[in-house]
Amino acid sequence: MNKWKGKSKGTILGYRIFVWCIRNIGISSSYFVLYFVAAYYSFFEKKSNQYISYYFQKRLNYGYFNSKISIFKSYFTFGKILIDKTAISVGLRNRFTYEFDGVENLKNLLTEKKGGILISAHIGNFEIAEYFFADIDFDCQINLVTTDQEVTAIREYMDSIAIKKSSIKFIYVKDDMSHIFDINEALSKNELICFTGDRYFEGSKFLEADLLGKSAKFPAGPFLIASRLSVPVVYVYVMKEKNLHYHLYARVAQEVKKRDAPGLLSSYTQNLESMVQKYPLQWFNYFDFWDDVE
Repeated sequence: MNKWKGKSKGTILGYRIFVWCIRNIGISSSYFVLYFVAAYYSFFEKKSNQYISYYFQKRLNYGYFNSKISIFKSYFTFGKILIDKTAISVGLRNRFTYEFDGVENLKNLLTEKKGGILISAHIGNFEIAEYFFADIDFDCQINLVTTDQEVTAIREYMDSIAIKKSSIKFIYVKDDMSHIFDINEALSKNELICFTGDRYFEGSKFLEADLLGKSAKFPAGPFLIASRLSVPVVYVYVMKEKNLHYHLYARVAQEVKKRDAPGLLSSYTQNLESMVQKYPLQWFNYFDFWDDVE
């Protein structure tokens, strides 16, 4: 069974090519390169294609040919998002337009001075959110809780070319649970804690909930922690629209009883499902998410 291993595909060479294209032929022109990349993945990434085909056909009820076209579009969209993220990090933020939907929810979260929890997903382009927060006078430290084991060389390369260094701090999940102390310390400073709630490691603790009509496993940590802390919870997504336009969504989590992690997860999956249905090409979980692909 192909599970998420905590790593995303990609090489420094790929990012170097993106940077060269962006600097020499522009952002939109760089998208042209993606036709070849997306076509390659569509033909040769057999496992990923099998899983994302299941997503389109069985969970979204796409027909066979619509599913095949959507697989290509999904890889193409993912590539555009990587190019956008790279372009913004090298100082081209002003080339993009944006709109905020629910920004008052983020501002209200900070006025309570309890800190707050943001829960997102591997949908859209959340990693560029910090570049947009500055434009709404959103001055707050964001701490991303992650189990990401990605090779640090890619991050180091991106940091080396960035005009504006990322202000996001990382809190790594540890077996001894010491990351809980880091989370509590950040919240005591009125900082924000951000989780992604749609990927778990095989062998780690999980909760189950329905998404798109079928039960799936979700990491227990974000929902156990968020349901135990007396802080506001907001679901946040940054979605790509046409051309170089982005739409940031911020939705207050449905109120649930304290320590009701399954209730919070149910609220999250309902919210995530609405975003997936609105932006079906921007959910980038290329593995056997529902444990249902033979």
